[in-house]
Amino acid sequence: MSKTAIIYWSGTGNTQTMAMSVLDGARKANPDTAFFSVSVDDLLSAEKLMDIAEKDAESRMRRVSGRLFGAVDLSAFLLIFLPLYPNPADGYVDSVNLLSFTGISPAIRGVYWALFLALILAGAVKIVLTEVKAEKGQRAVTTFSMGVGILCVFLLALTKEAYAVVVAFLLLIGKTMLLFPKR
Repeated sequence: MSKTAIIYWSGTGNTQTMAMSVLDGARKANPDTAFFSVSVDDLLSAEKLMDIAEKDAESRMRRVSGRLFGAVDLSAFLLIFLPLYPNPADGYVDSVNLLSFTGISPAIRGVYWALFLALILAGAVKIVLTEVKAEKGQRAVTTFSMGVGILCVFLLALTKEAYAVVVAFLLLIGKTMLLFPKR
């Protein structure tokens, strides 16, 4: 439970005394407990409470989306450790991970490493920024991550790494879906 609200309306002092007792107990369990007294008008309209609830739900959705976005970027480690790269040997083709892959030039391999590690780092940073609620930083990391993801897909497609490009493309689709949450 992240937030607790004690909300009461009273025509007498007894309800307020009871609400204060509930508040004392709630603050022991959760120091982030808020206390509100409402009027009859507030109870009838309830617009204020609905606005607070909607803002809280939007904030929670953004945090969940941010965490998931970061987790998808962290999943770029799959591009390093899964056997996605072809390694021709003795008339057949074996699949190897990036650590064992020798079928391309060292420069291209270095670019793969740089892009994949950039995605992993972006995922970790995205999760941290989500937890500290740094909106501007999150936007910058999201933009960087999407750009690196697109570069990964293009580079893997250009070098004809079929299995790796499918994984990179699926990760990119997952991140794109998280950018446009359903309402």
